[in-house]
Amino acid sequence: MTASTYAEDVLVLRQDEAGVATLTLNRPKQYNALSQAMLSALQAALDAVAADATVRVVVIAGSGPAFCAGHDLKEMRANTDRAFHQALFAQCGQVMLTINRLPQPVIARVQGIATAAGCQLVAACDLAVAADNARFAVSGINVGLFCGTPGVALSRNLGRKQALELLLTGEFIDASTAQRQGLINRVTPLDQLDAEIWRLADAICNKSPLAIRMGKELYYRQLGLPLEEAYACASQAMACNMDSEDAREGIDAFIAKRKPTWKGC
Repeated sequence: MTASTYAEDVLVLRQDEAGVATLTLNRPKQYNALSQAMLSALQAALDAVAADATVRVVVIAGSGPAFCAGHDLKEMRANTDRAFHQALFAQCGQVMLTINRLPQPVIARVQGIATAAGCQLVAACDLAVAADNARFAVSGINVGLFCGTPGVALSRNLGRKQALELLLTGEFIDASTAQRQGLINRVTPLDQLDAEIWRLADAICNKSPLAIRMGKELYYRQLGLPLEEAYACASQAMACNMDSEDAREGIDAFIAKRKPTWKGC
């Protein structure tokens, strides 16, 4: 088996460079649709990077012209049993939760369309950078299926009315609109997409790995709390962070006007 054939058979490709692990959805002919097998492969890849202390940032990308076209509708129609569909949507939800709970920040690299569960995947990532030709939609409503699970992620990124308009109409929005509405962070020409991803990843990699891990976990935890509880939770987390070797090193380096040397503890 040649390397190229092997690559074509791997549903999620992984490439590591300078602390950044890029996970690439690899079903380009199917627009990287999230089949049951694809979700399993992505879950396994995420579990692997979660346990890898050398990985500081994760990038999720798509091969071919599309980022991700959502669930595999042919597979869904070929399996008419409700139990299959419940398991499929639960599996997809678990992947999204894994991204949320991953110790490393996750950046979506969106070079083409992201529709339905593909748009959900963008929303589930911590950060997202898109090419200016990228487009986004939750188009299940066009085939009689309300995108309920994508709506969970969208409603936590966009304003309520913006999210519901996408869910009810199935219409596409462009990258600039997606940025204004809060779905993505940055928009760049396609030929500069990787450079922009690396600028963002490098900015994160230069920070204390401990502070990044603690900060991401705190950020999502406090979102679900009432205001008073959120402040109490954040205060406790900051006090713990302040007791860390990295925080002491960072403050000493700032006072001494030198670059800090992070220990990750």
